[in-house]
Amino acid sequence: MDYKKISEKYIMNTYKRYPLTLVRGQGSYVYDEKGNEYLDFIAGIAVCSLGHAPALILEALKKQAEKLIHTSNLFYTVPQIELAEFLSTKFFGKEVWKLFYCNSGAEANEAAIKLVRKFHSDANKKRYEIITFFNSFHGRTYGALSATAQEKFHKGFEPMLEGFKYLPYNDVDVLRASITENTAAIMLETIQAEGGVNVANKDFLNAISEICKQNNILLVFDEVQTGLGRTGKLFSFQHYGIEPDIFTIAKGVAGGLPMGIMMAKRSVADAFVPGNHASTFGGTPLVCAVALEVLKKITDAEFLAEIEKKGNYLISRLTELKNELPIKNVRGKGLLIGVELDVKDASYIVTNAINQGLLINVTAGNVVRLVPPLTIDYNEIDEFIEKFKRSAK
Repeated sequence: MDYKKISEKYIMNTYKRYPLTLVRGQGSYVYDEKGNEYLDFIAGIAVCSLGHAPALILEALKKQAEKLIHTSNLFYTVPQIELAEFLSTKFFGKEVWKLFYCNSGAEANEAAIKLVRKFHSDANKKRYEIITFFNSFHGRTYGALSATAQEKFHKGFEPMLEGFKYLPYNDVDVLRASITENTAAIMLETIQAEGGVNVANKDFLNAISEICKQNNILLVFDEVQTGLGRTGKLFSFQHYGIEPDIFTIAKGVAGGLPMGIMMAKRSVADAFVPGNHASTFGGTPLVCAVALEVLKKITDAEFLAEIEKKGNYLISRLTELKNELPIKNVRGKGLLIGVELDVKDASYIVTNAINQGLLINVTAGNVVRLVPPLTIDYNEIDEFIEKFKRSAK
């Protein structure tokens, strides 16, 4: 069957797809309809945090599906409450954090943007402007897209929504000069994954934290791709010892099922009242039950420490290849790694890699972004290195 032809006939052309039809996955590998095996260093773009078809997720799915799949948010459900309590109380001491459940990172960021505006509208109607940064990526819906400071994503959809100011990343002086009485929030990723795996400087984040505290500005971290163990900490902002007022998570939170969460300190979260925001499918019993089991695994201290070790090992192996391959830079944290190549367009490597039985992708033109399952092992990292060498030559 020609799946590509059928897809092009009936599915909108919104993705540049690779010439593979995947039918099965197990652990760190996926398989196409012809039975070919591929080592997966995309993992659904950092979504399949525990790999493909892990027993933990299958068991949670079956157990909850036999009880209750969906009710709407007009009623309380046990999995939703248990997950909220787990996230809020396990990591933030006495401070109470509240959650809003949705279905994706873009939706979580939309919720964060709305909460910023609502919080300041209750206190000071002048504050509405949100500062974001060039090379950011916050999603494809209109609010999240307007927050995304990359013109290539705006093209054809102008005008963007008002109230966003774009600044250069890691530039403290420009940031300080850009604060006004209208500034409501600063919103950023500590690692710009889609923008080329650009890592925030500690001085930059310290300055942002200071500015926010001194000026009653909300600090919003987009942890959609960087959170949930991806960088070796549960949340990437923990590397810097900085705590936001609001942050968003999605992607790997439910190990492959669609879920987004916006979290906020109670003092900020209470700006939302019934009718301000909603999501029909947000926080279904099924997805919450799975997410709770995934988080129990990811939050294990030994599991997190191993992610950091595996990330360091992968970076060291890649760094060793600088004399063999056109590698300019290797950067990132944990298992979110960017390999910047000394070429204008690195997309040819993706095709070469497929032929080698390896799945990778390229962002920002010449940066190979590596986001394997967090359960990847050292032998699989070594296998990746050999396949990558053959792909990049």
